[in-house]
Amino acid sequence: MGEFHHNIDEKGRLIIPSKIRYELGEKFIITRGLDKCLFVYPLNEWENIIKKYRELPNTKEARNFMRFFLSGASECEFDKQGRINIAIPLVTYASLKRECVIIGVNDRIEIWSKEMWDGFISENEENFSDMADHLFTSQV
Repeated sequence: MGEFHHNIDEKGRLIIPSKIRYELGEKFIITRGLDKCLFVYPLNEWENIIKKYRELPNTKEARNFMRFFLSGASECEFDKQGRINIAIPLVTYASLKRECVIIGVNDRIEIWSKEMWDGFISENEENFSDMADHLFTSQV
């Protein structure tokens, strides 16, 4: 969990905070996420996702989602400065230009462009209370 701001350089390298590096482990998976951000998973969480995908029906929707999600996936590790090197197609997909926002979201890390993250917050902050009521109110 948490929110961190770091700059991506022209070579696609992004510093990941030490707290997050520890939680991710030495190797991890980065791929296209939802809402125009990148998802970063520790290897054990990635294996859980793959198991779930194997159970999906062989429908066009499932195949298309798996193509989208898995084709961008790659195994990564940190360099000596605690950076990751993000592939150009992923940089382009998430519109990463300079300032990035790295957030912890339960079983994964998300990497957002600052502009996309600010837009997401602006669009959703007024509905935050309603979302919480809807998600956490027990129905009798």
